[in-house]
Amino acid sequence: MVDVGPKESTHRRAVARGKIFMAPTTADAISAQSLKKGDVLGVARIAGIQAAKKTSDIIPLCHPLMLSSISVNFEVRSDHVAIQAEVEVMGPTGVEMEALHACSAAALTIYDMCKAIDKSMIIGEIALWEKTGGKSGPYRRED
Repeated sequence: MVDVGPKESTHRRAVARGKIFMAPTTADAISAQSLKKGDVLGVARIAGIQAAKKTSDIIPLCHPLMLSSISVNFEVRSDHVAIQAEVEVMGPTGVEMEALHACSAAALTIYDMCKAIDKSMIIGEIALWEKTGGKSGPYRRED
């Protein structure tokens, strides 16, 4: 692991986004909450939050962090669900991996809960969209 001991603690924030593409009937079933496994987006939100908190347990060289805020939000569209995860911390290292991990776990959970009705789903476009804090300065991906 990188030694972050000498680094200054600052407010750090990261936003990751991704999509899971699916049949329109699957998107409709998610919106209607008509899947047998239950509230897909509610469960995916909890999975994303849990993933952000456990990132250092899964990604070998990530530091364990005391996260101050995690949000995972969704927008159901005609052929996909857009996912956005936002993570914040006051600390000596960034939270990019936590945001990306949250987004990925949320997408995987949607896949798991919908696979019985749609085997053609595709998870994609997971990327870091924003990062603030630390000496490297802010980062923002252009749309």
